[in-house]
Amino acid sequence: MAGQTERLLARARDRFTVQDYYGAIYLLEEIVATGRAFADVHHLIGVSLSLLGRPEEALVQFARALELNPRYLEALIHQGLILSELGRSHEAEEAFRRAAESVAPPSEGLPAPVVGRLANQHAELADAYAEAGALGRAIEQYERALELGPGFHDLRYRMARVMLEAGRPLEAREALEAVLLARPNFVDAEAALGLAHFLSGDGVGARDVWRACLARRPENARVEAYLAMLGRTGG
Repeated sequence: MAGQTERLLARARDRFTVQDYYGAIYLLEEIVATGRAFADVHHLIGVSLSLLGRPEEALVQFARALELNPRYLEALIHQGLILSELGRSHEAEEAFRRAAESVAPPSEGLPAPVVGRLANQHAELADAYAEAGALGRAIEQYERALELGPGFHDLRYRMARVMLEAGRPLEAREALEAVLLARPNFVDAEAALGLAHFLSGDGVGARDVWRACLARRPENARVEAYLAMLGRTGG
């Protein structure tokens, strides 16, 4: 699954490079549909939409990227630029202020942009390991990324998904609970938390999480399918 996501993202970036923004959005929305979207995906959708002259829709995507990673420098800058173009100057100034603050605090003596780049490199290596089936090593690389950036909850979510694939649902539960503590509206993480409960033998907990998920976002087909599965297994 992680490998398929990376392949779709790579194809989307290729489409973006040749200015096929509709093609890029189509591929990126495939990732969103799988529930494996992370901040980079929403950011690239937003940039593509903005280049197609759809600024309001772009702002929605930048907001989703920033829910996953509030210190996402490029998303903050693009958000500020679009707000400025729309005449929403006060909101634009706030976005630019947050962008300036995002590069200030160092981690382990390293500037924030360096920390972000190194964390992403660990995450890319993690994805490569996951694609090769070396899930344990993939998780180790995600952990190294999170040591650098504990607030990179999009990476924590991706790590939790690999933990589920690796048969480590209890660790996935812990990671997903941390994600939801910081991002309570992250419905995909909430759905994955229900799956982690189910895979760890807690059917009642899974049902409660998924029902809360549906209350937050009704008609979520994936969550409805999970609940149907739970019903068939007697949970």
